[in-house]
Amino acid sequence: MMGGPGYVTRSENSRQFVAETGRMGYSLRMDSRGFDRDDANWNFRARHETETQRLDRNWNGLLQELRVVQTGVQLLTGFLLTLPFQQRFEDLTDGEVAIYLATVALSVTSTMLLVAPAGLHRMLFRRHALRELVAASHRLAMCGIATLGLALIGVVALIFSFVLSPLAGAVAAAAALAMFSGLGIFAAILQSRHRPPENGDAPTTDDAASAR
Repeated sequence: MMGGPGYVTRSENSRQFVAETGRMGYSLRMDSRGFDRDDANWNFRARHETETQRLDRNWNGLLQELRVVQTGVQLLTGFLLTLPFQQRFEDLTDGEVAIYLATVALSVTSTMLLVAPAGLHRMLFRRHALRELVAASHRLAMCGIATLGLALIGVVALIFSFVLSPLAGAVAAAAALAMFSGLGIFAAILQSRHRPPENGDAPTTDDAASAR
């Protein structure tokens, strides 16, 4: 594979990979910082990326996902913050007010969690902590998405309770929770079915293409 301006050859990637991971073997091993060497080895064989290149790709992908989610959570938070200034807000029962306040708290918390990776990136700028940044931002994003899901369930409960009845609100909230949980379970099943080979063999071309 020829290298050109702005590119590195596979042999150069191999040397960089050894420098970053410390080995070319395929053993299942975690270092002191929780770095999965087996995952890095598989990634190198499938994508021909060094660990730094993989982290750059993971970080850019995470930013794209956060942009999508942040738009929704910001619209939801803005909508919730305007409700107390509406005339019919006084018609809410005490239980519906409690649901509203809990939903606002969840929505604001979700906004903070999803914005936190940007602040974390600023704090770790030029400190050569990309691996820690990606790992921490991943956890923040997962917590933010989970909190956003709970906020959406609260919105569903509030609207159905106000328009129909408290019972309808409870049923709608339970249905939304089941749907949200079902999507998580479905994603976990898909992940388990598309795990990389555990026998140490390099993945096939089809495996590598499906992993992209």
